[in-house]
Amino acid sequence: MKTSGVSNEKSKFKPLLKFSSLFAIGVGVVVGQGPIVSLLQGVGLGGTDFILVLVIGLIIALCNAFTFAELSLMFPSAGSLSTYTEVAMGHFPAILATMTGYVMLTMFGLSAEVMLVGAVMDMLFPGIFSPLMITFIVIGLFTFLNILGTDIFANVQSALTYVMLVFLTIVSVVALSQTGNPIPEPHTAFADWGAIDGSFLGLIALGMWAYFGLEFVCPLIEESKNPARDIPRAMIMGALAIFIIYTLFALGAGTYISREALLASPVPHFDYFINIFGETSKWILAVVCLTASGSTVNTVLAGVSRMLYGMAENGQAFGIFKKVHPKFKTPWVAILFMGSITLLPTIFLGDDSDAIITLLIAAAATWLFAYAVAHVDVLILRKIAPDRFRPFKTPLYPLPQIIGIVTMVYLFINNSPTPEMTQTIYTLTGGLMISVAIIAAIWVKFVMKKGLFEREPMMPPKIDLRVKK
Repeated sequence: MKTSGVSNEKSKFKPLLKFSSLFAIGVGVVVGQGPIVSLLQGVGLGGTDFILVLVIGLIIALCNAFTFAELSLMFPSAGSLSTYTEVAMGHFPAILATMTGYVMLTMFGLSAEVMLVGAVMDMLFPGIFSPLMITFIVIGLFTFLNILGTDIFANVQSALTYVMLVFLTIVSVVALSQTGNPIPEPHTAFADWGAIDGSFLGLIALGMWAYFGLEFVCPLIEESKNPARDIPRAMIMGALAIFIIYTLFALGAGTYISREALLASPVPHFDYFINIFGETSKWILAVVCLTASGSTVNTVLAGVSRMLYGMAENGQAFGIFKKVHPKFKTPWVAILFMGSITLLPTIFLGDDSDAIITLLIAAAATWLFAYAVAHVDVLILRKIAPDRFRPFKTPLYPLPQIIGIVTMVYLFINNSPTPEMTQTIYTLTGGLMISVAIIAAIWVKFVMKKGLFEREPMMPPKIDLRVKK
């Protein structure tokens, strides 16, 4: 018995991706500089508590993975969240969730990621590299590579991800074994970590950055060789791998650097690495930072561009986004669009390093909304489509969905470390979400000529996932 994942004539893409590539794509977002900075800031704020945060984050990440695995295999399409939601709740929530949860996420999150590259390069080589120049080079390079073809994208992504996993493991092992430089005085390994006291609840939002993005394998389902087997496995094994590696990385940080130093630095991973390996290793750090950010940029551009392509296929976005390159078989217009909007915050903010954490939290806030909608989709579809073929069913249903919804609401309410930042985040994300909601409502009513919450009928899947002999 085997599961078929062969594309039929309805799909415009080539099924090229194996499990190793899908695993690299799923993990690709969370080995970027943004999640690493959030992880180290969490260690600085919580000490020992943050290890418990990573455990809780793993549980939540698995709940998210179960939901996206069930939905993506029910509706195997590049559209991802928009496709699931239009059937469960209608086009208006589908557009709102995807545009705010992923397109806005790209604009905020990738901008922060590339700004981190500029900040690190400026510390390593002061006055030599312009942050704006670095942004254009990084975004331009990976936009071009994405357009060149899924096979090229996948090979680049695999190389970037596995290099980062090896790097994080080596740094953690050297730190924990204390075989690098002597521990800087007056710090003593783990001396300021303290005991678990229950304050970890306020740090869960930071801890979740270690797991956000595993579902980016789902928009690439039409390009997967065996999606029914590999899509769930890539997300679940990705979450477990990240938990192990980031736990070791956090423990290593407690060995070599104080909590105060982690909190005081806008680039704590820079201080962590230099403390272990010394100033002479800065060239290695520069390459690693570019690799980390490249991994995130490459994955997000690929995943979100295919979501935009799927929205255009469903009539939820401009038809031009449906264009697929005749030679490379990639949604090149959508890729170019996503690369272009990523440049906007950096152009307006320049090298303002204080804006990085604000952009990261704003991105997290919009992402949380998308996750909550996905969990609601599963609950609704179990009721209205109980007989729909599901190659993957959520274990312990509906507990993972309930945990996911409650957690996403809690994190959205408690998503920033200070009241001042909370006001900024709510103003920024709230204003943009309201704007998107107005545009989405107008689009559905007057362009699509449908009811805001009018459900789409369930169509036959684009690729055959039924079990065959």
